[in-house]
Amino acid sequence: MTRRVRPWVLVGLAPLLLAGCGIRPTEVPTDFGAAPTRVGCSLSGSDKVEAQAGGEFPVQVYLVCTSQLVTVDRTITLERGQSSDRVVVARELLAQLAAAPSSEEKTAGYTTDVRSTLKVSGPREGDPADALRLNAPPADLSPYALAQVICTFANSEVTAEDDEHVILGGPEDAAPREYTCSEALKARPGLIPAPTRTLN
Repeated sequence: MTRRVRPWVLVGLAPLLLAGCGIRPTEVPTDFGAAPTRVGCSLSGSDKVEAQAGGEFPVQVYLVCTSQLVTVDRTITLERGQSSDRVVVARELLAQLAAAPSSEEKTAGYTTDVRSTLKVSGPREGDPADALRLNAPPADLSPYALAQVICTFANSEVTAEDDEHVILGGPEDAAPREYTCSEALKARPGLIPAPTRTLN
């Protein structure tokens, strides 16, 4: 004799069956694919690098980790009076970006797309006073390298104001442009174009 399953039994089992399928609800937008993970991307030690004697200053630079920009603490050495020289500080920051990540940083998943051939100089005649010129057109840099440079400079003392903007130009005569280190750029530097605008 065949036993009939009561409808109310199936209704009671439905939540258990759905829970067992392994699917979890998500609120992550899918416009740009799966959300990146930040497993790793953390270094042991203190969050801040303390200033040391002998002209050493704590700075933060943006490296790439799991396709995102993440800050790491570094130390640069400046001679007396150089800490107020924007171009000198920018050169030191660029050197930190181009340096190979330490073994600890590599283990944590950090990389850099900035090359040691990239150089920076001050404004040309007619440029805004806080402009910086690279020896390569910003548009020719990889999306990751450009985002690293923009956000590292915008987060440092090389900008005239305490904001998320930096004015960059290349070696050509074209006028420099203002770039913004947005949250979207930091989260998706390989997919989100660097926000930029032409200066009046």
